[in-house]
Amino acid sequence: MTPKVQALIADDEPLLRAQLRDTLASLWPELQVIGEASHGDEAVRLVAEHHPQVVFLDIEMPGMSGIETAAQLKGLAHVVFITAYDRYAVDAFAQGAIDYVLKPASEERLKESVARLRERVLRPAPDAATLETALAKLALALGKPTPRRLRWIQASVGAQIRLVPVNDVLYFQSDLKYTRVVTANGESLIRKPLRELIEELDPEQFWQIHRGTVVNTAVIIHAIREEERISLVLRGVDERVEVSRSYAHLFRGM
Repeated sequence: MTPKVQALIADDEPLLRAQLRDTLASLWPELQVIGEASHGDEAVRLVAEHHPQVVFLDIEMPGMSGIETAAQLKGLAHVVFITAYDRYAVDAFAQGAIDYVLKPASEERLKESVARLRERVLRPAPDAATLETALAKLALALGKPTPRRLRWIQASVGAQIRLVPVNDVLYFQSDLKYTRVVTANGESLIRKPLRELIEELDPEQFWQIHRGTVVNTAVIIHAIREEERISLVLRGVDERVEVSRSYAHLFRGM
């Protein structure tokens, strides 16, 4: 019988915690999530209380960061960082003392991490000195300038070109050669394809929910499940936005 592995998830976003928990349940059935924390202090307390073998830590949390929290654990568990810093991940995690999951934690992204962790938990967690060295390297890597994210959209509205703040966008949707930019005040068009636009958006704020749709998570009120379909109710717009089956796992916790 495969032994149970216990884990803790620490992230200040409840939706992201639920998403990670559900996806892990699908990929790693013998993993038992024994608790969730919304900040570093709570994570340290729960690790001391429950002694999980694996701790998933969001790098950016209020109060203690994920890196500072990991340092407090002093090698008590295998550390897996939840991060959007994919640009630096390969170099920063190459030494193997810690692991990472890229946001949003889709099933496809988690598969490789789970495969590594299944082997890693069979060995002792890195000692405090090894962990400290790895964290110092990671902190140095994340100190580099992060990629600049798109802040404004130059969109066509009839014969006019308007500057639309990215935070005002409810969702983007592919429309033949154009991309629709939908806000609470209406919609406009840009010539940039959705696949290129995604690379410039903040992956923590904008999630792809369909091959042709990217939604601003800040405006999601709730998800509605109707038989096999999931649709989203967004603040500022009457129509619902459909989630394809490929991305349904993102909303299992809602």
